[in-house]
Amino acid sequence: MNLDKLVNQPCAWLAVGSSEGPVVSSRIRLARNVRDAAFPGWAGPDECERLWNRIAPVLSGVPSLQPAEAVAMGDLSELGRQILFERHLISREQAEKTRGSGLVFRGDETLSVMVNEEDHLRLQGMRPGLSLRELWKDVDRLDSEIEERLDYAFSSKLGYLTACPTNVGTGLRASVMLHLPGLVLMNEINPVIKGMGKIGLAVRGLWGEGTEAAGNMFQISNQITLGDPEDQIIHLIEQIVQEIVEHERNARARLLERRETVVRDHVGRAYGILCHAHILTSKEALDLLSGLRLGIDLGILPAVSRQVVDELMLLTQPGHLQKLESKALKPKERDRYRARLVRERLAAETRRRKE
Repeated sequence: MNLDKLVNQPCAWLAVGSSEGPVVSSRIRLARNVRDAAFPGWAGPDECERLWNRIAPVLSGVPSLQPAEAVAMGDLSELGRQILFERHLISREQAEKTRGSGLVFRGDETLSVMVNEEDHLRLQGMRPGLSLRELWKDVDRLDSEIEERLDYAFSSKLGYLTACPTNVGTGLRASVMLHLPGLVLMNEINPVIKGMGKIGLAVRGLWGEGTEAAGNMFQISNQITLGDPEDQIIHLIEQIVQEIVEHERNARARLLERRETVVRDHVGRAYGILCHAHILTSKEALDLLSGLRLGIDLGILPAVSRQVVDELMLLTQPGHLQKLESKALKPKERDRYRARLVRERLAAETRRRKE
């Protein structure tokens, strides 16, 4: 796998210039397992490796994944796995795996399959904006193409059988990434998060389960996959997301109406620090870039384009940063290189806009 090429191309969930407003991206995952094979958590390393060697060529020939690229986790460095995780192509759990686990993905990163993560197969589709229905068509087609070539573990009573009981049934997890600085600044985000839990939805941070909401990014997804058909799950997520977006827009409007100076200070302070800081942690960079996103959406920060902010949100992550510098960096070194990268990109953007 060519990591240099990967790092320098826009990723599917954060496509440059296409994610306007609070909705950043959509993702659909399907959990599937191969009949008569032990789940990855029960299978030993040799059995996992045999299954990977059997499945990888099959997936590489599936039409929806063309041009397909297959990579075994055991063939990747820790940095390579970190980069795949930061691009949301693999989970944090798979990033910690090596032998017997792997990834097959389409070149543009819109469709991918994790092999021997928690389940034998985790099919995934990602697109910018609110596009769950289009994504479902893509992932459903990919699922059908794979099922023509592999025999899935399936129960006529329960549906698709999975390693975790919460995925039994459709095995579908639909999620939408939202940028919600208005609700955070108005101290209204906690009631929204509590409300999601009451209707069976989960709220996670930018990097998935167990992560905090850095950069005011929140992932909304379903928790139950048994009993409801796929269309109904997607319809529910869409409805809830549209309601949250409306709340976010109202919060932003009230911020401008009642606390305009505070908002302008928040955006301007973020821009000033990013332009002049010499040390930036990963979380600090995301939080400040969130301020630029808000300023762009509100029309009060004409000095920066969404394209630059989108690029920096990804490139300032530890794995991407070390790949760009072509060397391993300790945390404090990364903080210095991150600040320099941000300063240089924002300065170049300012020059470009003056020309």
